[in-house]
Amino acid sequence: MLNGRTALVTGSIGGLGLAIAEGLAASGADVALHGLEPASEGNSEARRLSKTYGVRTCYEQADLSDPEAIQLLVERTTKALSRPLILINNAVTRHFHPIEEMPDEAWERSLAVNVSAPFYLVRETLPAMKEAEWGRIINLSSIYSQRGAFGRIDYVTAKTALLGMTRAIAIETAGTGVTCNAVCPGTAPSPAILLKIKEQAEAEGISEEEARRNYIKSRHPTGEFVSLEAVAAMIVYLCGYHSENITGASFPIDGGWQAA
Repeated sequence: MLNGRTALVTGSIGGLGLAIAEGLAASGADVALHGLEPASEGNSEARRLSKTYGVRTCYEQADLSDPEAIQLLVERTTKALSRPLILINNAVTRHFHPIEEMPDEAWERSLAVNVSAPFYLVRETLPAMKEAEWGRIINLSSIYSQRGAFGRIDYVTAKTALLGMTRAIAIETAGTGVTCNAVCPGTAPSPAILLKIKEQAEAEGISEEEARRNYIKSRHPTGEFVSLEAVAAMIVYLCGYHSENITGASFPIDGGWQAA
C-alpha cells in the first residue's frame, strides 16, 4: 500500500514507535528509525525490519531538543532512503512533578521535544510533501490531551498543544494532497508501563497479574490495554491512499477512557 514512500518515525527503537515502524514497513514503506540509542542497537533493529519486510531502512540518532539536529535528521534520512513523505511525531519525554516543583530545565526540555520538535520536523519535511502533492503527518497525542493528571503538567500541556498544531497544519495543507491527523492512545503495555505495574505489585505485595488488572481497570472501561499493534494499524490506515479526506482529526484509542 505504501510502496515507494519513505516514513520517518521518531522515537522508534522500542515500544509504540517500533510497533508503528513495523506496521509501516509491513505495508511497504521504507522506514527511517530514530532514537538516542547507540548506533549498534538502532542499526540492528533497522536490519531486522529490512530483512523481515523487504524494505529499505536506516537508523538516525538525533537530540530533538536541538533544531539543527532535526534539520540534519531529515537530511540524513533523505540521503539514506529518500525524502520522507510520511512523518510520525512519536518521540516523547516526560517528567513527574507538581507545577511548583517542576525544574526549569525539565519544563523547557519537555516543550522542546514534545512540541517544538514536531513543529520543526513538519517545517523541514512539508516542502517535499507539497512538491509530491502527497504527504501524511501523524502527531502522537494522548488521552491526556483531554484530561488532567496530577504531577504531569508538562505532558498534559504538550499533548494538548499537539491537537492545536494538528488542526492548524491540516488547514494550511488542505487541498495540497497532504493530511495531518492526531492519534490519542490510552494506556498501552509499553516497557515503562509494565515496569510501573511490576513496582506497584511489589509495593502492595500482590501478583503482577492482579496489579495489571487493577491498573488498567481504573482507566479503561474495557478492562484491556490498548495494544501497540492496534495503534500502529490506525496510523497505517491514516497513511494510506484511502484516507485522503481525513485531516485535522484526532482519534482516541483508549478502551473507552475518554467516554467514561
